[in-house]
Amino acid sequence: MTLALVLLLAFWGLAGRADAAPEGQITFAAHVTLAPRWLDPAETESAISPFLVLYAIHDAMLKPMPGGLITPSLAESWSVSRDGLTYDFVVRNGVKFHNGDPVTADDVKFSFERYRGGAAKLLKDRVQDVRVVDARRVRFVLKQAWPDFLTFYGTTATGAGWVVPRKYVEKVGDEGFKKAPIGAGPYRFVSVTPGIEMTLEAFEGYWRKVPAVKRVVLKSVPDETTRAAALQRGEVDVAYFLNGPIAEHVRRTPGLRLTAARTNTVFFLDFVDQWDPKSPWHDRRVRLAASLAIDRKAINEAESLGFSGLTGNIVPRHMEFALAIDAHPYDPRRAKQLLAEAGYANGFDGGDLTPNPPYFGLAEATANYLGAVGIRTRVRTLERAAFLTTWGEKKLRGIVLGAQGAGGNAATRIEGLATRNGTYAYGVLPEVEDLFQRQAGEVDRKKREEMLHQIQRILHDRVVFAPIWENGFIRGVGSRVEEPALTLIPAFPYAAPYEELRLRK
Repeated sequence: MTLALVLLLAFWGLAGRADAAPEGQITFAAHVTLAPRWLDPAETESAISPFLVLYAIHDAMLKPMPGGLITPSLAESWSVSRDGLTYDFVVRNGVKFHNGDPVTADDVKFSFERYRGGAAKLLKDRVQDVRVVDARRVRFVLKQAWPDFLTFYGTTATGAGWVVPRKYVEKVGDEGFKKAPIGAGPYRFVSVTPGIEMTLEAFEGYWRKVPAVKRVVLKSVPDETTRAAALQRGEVDVAYFLNGPIAEHVRRTPGLRLTAARTNTVFFLDFVDQWDPKSPWHDRRVRLAASLAIDRKAINEAESLGFSGLTGNIVPRHMEFALAIDAHPYDPRRAKQLLAEAGYANGFDGGDLTPNPPYFGLAEATANYLGAVGIRTRVRTLERAAFLTTWGEKKLRGIVLGAQGAGGNAATRIEGLATRNGTYAYGVLPEVEDLFQRQAGEVDRKKREEMLHQIQRILHDRVVFAPIWENGFIRGVGSRVEEPALTLIPAFPYAAPYEELRLRK
């Protein structure tokens, strides 16, 4: 065999193994307005919604993937010192941002230090120093051993581990970056029409694999009926958040299919006025009455075709350190008795009921059940980005129909909702704060688990929240799509990893 033939065969072999060029387009109809701040990992709030965008444009040192909750991504590997104080990460060799710049340890340090999203204070308070060892090695030094460092840094609990290019950000500034972000993910940013749609194009230099689909379009379609109609007409390929009769109609439509996932998201009533001694909500009996007034099973069947899982805990059962707590039973008679004992035999004005958009059907049903026992509320709707901002700024009153879907474990969920620095915590029980701070530094897993279980029992017994269900998130998929990537990452509600998307040939 001649040398030329050997080289030719070798070339053919390489060509045969190479990824095919991306082709076609997949259009997603999102149930929320795509907030411009989601283009910047630094502003990731304690919610799952930003990751709808982050998984496409950006990449993280570690992140949830089909292979596990904390999977090496931009980090090729990492190691932990014996005393638990030092974490050394090795940046994957040859990885580039969309503008061609290499991803370096300096970018990792810069991205962490500029992070200002959910749990930022907790992270910064516990990390003493971030050091660039060399171009590919970065070292995180903690002030004290912290078992949850990787959980907060390497899951969807925060966006602190998602890496942006330092030189580009410093050149264009924070606002310029949100207008034209550059990441290291499988898709590069092309354009955005605020509140309407975002267009992304495959980045063929993505380190993990070349995406199979050339173009991804994310459309904001807040109205559920409109999303379903667009799916049926073939105008979109995937529609997020379908419920009740609309979801059932899609399921019966030839060529379309439903896929549901029990996600990390728990829906709950947050009685934000309970911390005011003058409010009726300050009385535990009133809060318990509200919880007993809700027929969760009936709402589940009507709103999510029974896919959601009823719960009495703000921490989903599948999370590490979660305590399984049953939901309060539907007992309107007992609810009325409790209200009478609290001095509200004729009911009372419970104020606004502000739902996490676009779960307005759940809010209306909840308001009707509360009204049936004498708790009068007014459903107040906001656009999703405005809701999250207002909730986080502690400006909502009455009741919030809240939802938390960020990943992590019981500690990350409790941190955001029930601790002193929690983004959405309107008040804090001193015993909960004390236990939370103690568990954070406890290296004995069993002792730590017991403290986290104790926190969950306290929150349940005091009825700080009235959990409703672990969300069964329903998506509709069109006939053009072979792999929508909707069930690849456990408990993740959106398509990811995007590079796994495939159209039918």
